[in-house]
Amino acid sequence: MDLSTAMRTAGAVRAFTDDVVDDATIAAILDDARFAPSGSNRQGWHVVVVTDRGLRRRLADLMVPVWSEYTAQVRLGETAFSAVRPTAADLEAARTEHQPNPLLDDIETIPVVLVVGVDLRALAVLDKDTGRPSIVGGASIYPFCHNILLAARARGLGGVMTTLITRVEAAVRPVLGLPDTHALAGMLFLGVPVHRPTRLRRRPVEEFATIDQFDGPPLAAPQPTGSG
Repeated sequence: MDLSTAMRTAGAVRAFTDDVVDDATIAAILDDARFAPSGSNRQGWHVVVVTDRGLRRRLADLMVPVWSEYTAQVRLGETAFSAVRPTAADLEAARTEHQPNPLLDDIETIPVVLVVGVDLRALAVLDKDTGRPSIVGGASIYPFCHNILLAARARGLGGVMTTLITRVEAAVRPVLGLPDTHALAGMLFLGVPVHRPTRLRRRPVEEFATIDQFDGPPLAAPQPTGSG
């Protein structure tokens, strides 16, 4: 499929068939994804393909309380784990309240589970001294993660990424043998979708793009050209 179609139909997929995704397909997806941009082309990513069912369960069990924290905040109408507004949720109590999550509850049967880490030594974090939460370092790892999802979509697969695992990085570190020099970026689930993705809905360009200033005039979306 062409790139525009892939981007417009690569919605989050959380339900998969039992079809097996073989190692050759996983390798081909990563072979495409590795052409993602990264600062100074350092390519600091590392992918763990998690196949062991017991290991998957251990990782899911570590993430379940994080999911419960997340849903507790969402139920209050909050942006979960916001760096701007403090939460009103009792996260300590929320951790003990199991909330259903098919990806975590059935992680043993997900066709492909990938954990993506990044070598912190490879990141140029230009905003690390700004006094606010840093976001710039992600520019050298998340394009790679998105490329994985696009490469999967191009092969008729679907997938989704979660960053729940990053909140329990300290506990996951010995489980996966994560080096002290590395951090977790996220976990990706891939497989054959139960329901094929359809064209996604997003805000139009003129709602988020402005000229010269944040409060400047909107950038007009391109209009279809006539045939005659």
